This record gives sequence, C-alpha cells and structure tokens, in this order.
Amino acid sequence: MRTRVGVTALAGAMLLAVGLAAGPSAAATAGTWTVRPGGAVAAKAGKTTLTDTTLNSTLTCLSATMTGALKAGSGVPGAGIGSITAAAFTCHELLPVKLTALGLPWRLNLSSYDRRSGVARGTVSHLRLSFVGPACTVQVNGTSGTSANGVVAVSYSDGHGKLTFLPAGGNLHWFHVKGCGGLLGNGDPAVLAAAYAISPPQVITSP
Repeated sequence: MRTRVGVTALAGAMLLAVGLAAGPSAAATAGTWTVRPGGAVAAKAGKTTLTDTTLNSTLTCLSATMTGALKAGSGVPGAGIGSITAAAFTCHELLPVKLTALGLPWRLNLSSYDRRSGVARGTVSHLRLSFVGPACTVQVNGTSGTSANGVVAVSYSDGHGKLTFLPAGGNLHWFHVKGCGGLLGNGDPAVLAAAYAISPPQVITSP
C-alpha cells in the first residue's frame, strides 16, 4: 500500500504520491546532435516528487526551476550537451522545509533520438540533493559518499518543449537518513520525477 506522507510526518514535507510513466521508445543511438537555438535556457516545473520506491513514501514539492545552457549548432556530441548551473525547489511556503540541489553544475547528456516522435533521451548526471526539515534530514545521491554521482534518465520532446525526469533508468538512493518517522529507508532507491518547460524552446535532433 502506498504511504501518503503528510506535512507533519515527513519533516513538514508535502503529501500525495505520484508517478510518471515512460512508454517504450523506438529511439536509435545517436552520435552527434543539432541544437537550435542553444545558449542560455531556463526551465520551470510544477509538482516535483522524490519517492522511496521500497517504502512507497513520497516527498512532493510545489514547483522547481533550473537555469543553464545548451551547446548550439550541428555536429555537437551528446555527452555534456547541456549544463544545469542552478536548480531550486519550493516544497512549502510556510514550514521550514528545504530541498537543496548539490553537485552543480549538473550535466545533460543525450544518447538516442526517435525521429518519428521527435523525442531525445539521455541522462542528467552529477546530481545530488539534500533535504532538511524539522524532524527529518536525508541525502539523495548515487552512492553514500560526498561526491555528486547521481544519475536521472530524461527525455526531451521538440513538440512540447519539455525536459522530463523519468521514473526509471537512474541510480538515485536515499542516504544518511535521520528522523523522518521511518518513512524513508537508508539505501532505498529514490525516484526524482518532474516535467520542466524549457524557455526558449529548443529543437534538438540527431544527426
């Protein structure tokens, strides 16, 4: 049974459990990319969630933002095609609850492209998060160390102009759990899910 995490139960964190499903892709491995217009970008998401998939507990934030840059032009390699230099989360407007992005800049890496749907797939890497609340502190990372080595699978749709953090394909886990009412397990897998609208919208294709 899915646990609904209330404001008082998880250090003032939001409630509601949520999941994003990613359908199968006919994408082919891509060597180089074309990005237009590239350059500085901003991204904004609505509800953003972090889920303990073992205990079915979810921390829900109201919104999230990112800023960064994309390499522009043609013949661009997919590894490090983008850089996320700032990321922020609004998890509650009244309570002292804070989800902090660490390990910045995060890197956007693209690896496959589906011409039929106009969807590129890849990862955001070098990711680490810290959550602090009145009765709960926890780190989210790929491993338990201090180096930011978390990876999240992502997709970008030319048609919708959205970068989506997908629920499968990453390596995030909860670490250094203190408090939290037993709703988060140390070493449990963590899923970060969000859909960021990119401004200005980008056309990203391969080749």
